[in-house]
Amino acid sequence: MIGLDTNVLVRYAAQDDPKQSPKATRLIESLTLDDPGYVSLVAVVELYWVMTSCYACTRGEICEVLETLLRTKEIIVAKADVVWKAIRLFKEGKADFADCLIERDAEDAGCGYTNTFDREAVKHCGMRLVD
Repeated sequence: MIGLDTNVLVRYAAQDDPKQSPKATRLIESLTLDDPGYVSLVAVVELYWVMTSCYACTRGEICEVLETLLRTKEIIVAKADVVWKAIRLFKEGKADFADCLIERDAEDAGCGYTNTFDREAVKHCGMRLVD
């Protein structure tokens, strides 16, 4: 198993760099079930951030990229079940994906709720406002 950094995932998904994208493609397409790639939760959040802030991807496009990543058998995504839950919450409304992932990961860890100062996270993904 090898770790995959966010920039490799971005180059593969965006196909925007004439030098790095083909290398990322070769690497990703060389992964196998016996020698898979590994994507951390940090890389998932960074991928979301880069695709929305630098590439102006829509909510639907982001979901497609993340869901494809999760469905790829040759890639292991950390806490894939939590990421799926975060995607479902993200699809339901106006919440930021990172907030959805934070909230779902805390729930998975056994937290009764997640505190925040972010009123949008309270409104859209079930966090509680710090008093």
